[in-house]
Amino acid sequence: MQQNTAELINYLEGFVSDRRKQRLTEVLAERTRHMTIVLEDVYQGHNASAVLRSCDCFGVQDIHFIENRNKFKISEDVSMGATQWLTLKKYNDTENNTVACLTELKKQGYRIIATSPHKDDKTIAELDVTKPFALVFGTEIDGITETVSEMADEFVKIPMYGFTESFNISVSAALCMNELMGRIRKQKIAYQISEDEKQEIYLEWLKASISKVDLIVKEYLSKR
Repeated sequence: MQQNTAELINYLEGFVSDRRKQRLTEVLAERTRHMTIVLEDVYQGHNASAVLRSCDCFGVQDIHFIENRNKFKISEDVSMGATQWLTLKKYNDTENNTVACLTELKKQGYRIIATSPHKDDKTIAELDVTKPFALVFGTEIDGITETVSEMADEFVKIPMYGFTESFNISVSAALCMNELMGRIRKQKIAYQISEDEKQEIYLEWLKASISKVDLIVKEYLSKR
């Protein structure tokens, strides 16, 4: 499988410029799965799309969408095409998709960090970033559900000094990613994704960079 992927990558690289290949490689070198983002039932498309844009800017590769009541909708005017560079995972086929998502992330070794004021909460500056973690954001009005509260390993908040109770969810996500990814990089944690994962992502990015790529891939496969 890896050999087939490598061969297809080699073929598709002939359809992009050296400058483009260099840019893809540079961005991929800073991608991470050390931190991942979870959005639970976010119903405003522009908010979710703004989070996607921030994920791409800060190098966070995976975003998990929990769809219990609300379906995720992309606003391309807001996301600015970020979706083609990210790995989006949706949970919408069980009775409680929150449980399904967080259980899967725990199996993968992630600590579940709920973004919500709580008696045992920490500020984002105090959160331990040395081990992989999933940062969970709830709905625009109600925040995280009780299920998230019960399954969370830790709680985190953004310090606030005004009268308003909370930041907009897209602003909250951007502030958290800025602080936490900055600390992850400064502490020289091995946050980069594996070489095998890089290869898979690089292939998808090449496809996103080539016009009429489906026809090109079809032609390539017909020649093999």
